[in-house]
Amino acid sequence: MDSAKFWTAVCQTSREATRDLGKDAVQALCLSSHGETFVPVNANGEAIGPAILNIDNRATKEAQQCEDALGSRRIFEITGLIAHPMYPVPKILWLREHRPELYLQADRFLSVTDFIHTKLGLPPHIGYSLASRFLALDVNKNAWSDEILDAVGIKARQLPLPAPAGTIAGNLSRKAADALGISQGTPVVVGGHDQACGALGVGVIESGRVSDSMGTYECLVAASDAPKLGEKAFAARLNSYSHVVPGKFLSLAYFPSGIMVQWFRDLIYGASAQTKDSVIEANAADQYSQLEAGCRAIPSGLCITPHLFGSGNPDFDPRARAVIFGLSADSTRSQIYQGILEGIACELAQLTEILAAACGEFSDLYASGGGTRSPLGLKLRAAVTGRRLHVMQCDEAVCQGAAILAGVAVGVYAGITDVVKSVVREKEVIEPDAALGASYAGQLKQYRQLFATLKKFRAANSGAQRGTEKQ
Repeated sequence: MDSAKFWTAVCQTSREATRDLGKDAVQALCLSSHGETFVPVNANGEAIGPAILNIDNRATKEAQQCEDALGSRRIFEITGLIAHPMYPVPKILWLREHRPELYLQADRFLSVTDFIHTKLGLPPHIGYSLASRFLALDVNKNAWSDEILDAVGIKARQLPLPAPAGTIAGNLSRKAADALGISQGTPVVVGGHDQACGALGVGVIESGRVSDSMGTYECLVAASDAPKLGEKAFAARLNSYSHVVPGKFLSLAYFPSGIMVQWFRDLIYGASAQTKDSVIEANAADQYSQLEAGCRAIPSGLCITPHLFGSGNPDFDPRARAVIFGLSADSTRSQIYQGILEGIACELAQLTEILAAACGEFSDLYASGGGTRSPLGLKLRAAVTGRRLHVMQCDEAVCQGAAILAGVAVGVYAGITDVVKSVVREKEVIEPDAALGASYAGQLKQYRQLFATLKKFRAANSGAQRGTEKQ
């Protein structure tokens, strides 16, 4: 992916946000990003190659090399992660092997936020939560792990500079401020991983509260006072790393979700444009409504897994692919759409059980993101998991979390706990329908059996699997 798109998007978004408010309305800027994606840059912070995306799984061999060098348990003890080709370290090793000229030209490999920091003329500071997504940060020390870097032959100076979320990284120069349409001298605050900021945005700042971010990937996040690195967390392949809330940690479990819904919509109605045009968004909403209107009040009879780009917890199998079982000549588009939502609900049920076993039981999920716009999707999630869904008033929880960090950093708010109490609000609560949940008991069992049954086919096809992104 062309890394210039990140900078262009930041500039356009900033200018649009301040168009009616005026540039002086912005008191601080805080960036959050999805994890794993990184950009190779030269000594001047300029991109020298395309951004390598998180969904790129080509570094399967290199991920295995990391595991062979240190052992999966030791990697987990240090990083709170398991070796996987999604992470930057295996991808950097892939570049060293397959694109040595690019690897040797690169001064650093930066995530999206620290790349934008360099575009703003600031040092490449990265929040601990995003740094944790590299597969090289010691989560016990919040510093790059010498043990891991020595094992793979990468230097700490090739990576961004870890810093606590909420740190003021610097102030905007005239040039950077003009590009963003805001005032010179505006503070730039270190943000973090989108899931960490999103958890803050829905009030997950203490143990016992769990967020459900319903986006391209669906992520469950629980907070704790220490990283969860025990046997249950390791068996579940949870991700355990620093929160953007000082002194707190997160446990993350996730799977591909909304990407399957969008894939099906695009297949039926044509690929959606990669813009935020209001007309395009309205048309897409109408199309989803049409699909949902044709769904039945009983199970669809289909069993669909959403693994377009591999599976999530506890397997993390990059070879996994989506399956639609039960199609017949009279299957309708709405039936398939319903089956996709059912599959997502079944996958979520598995994740809630996994997370509860490692982090403690919970009965409520605090939901945000695009998936909250589907009434049927919400109803199925609540019924199949048996858990209450709190749909948050602000569905852009990541932005809200980053705004909280910025506000606290510049003194607009006294502290994180106070501002969460004042700004985090619920829109509605979806109670689990016990009868509907019971009607899906058989399908949930079938869903679990289907993934396990396909294991031998995934192994047989492993040689044919390649990364989903090209340079």
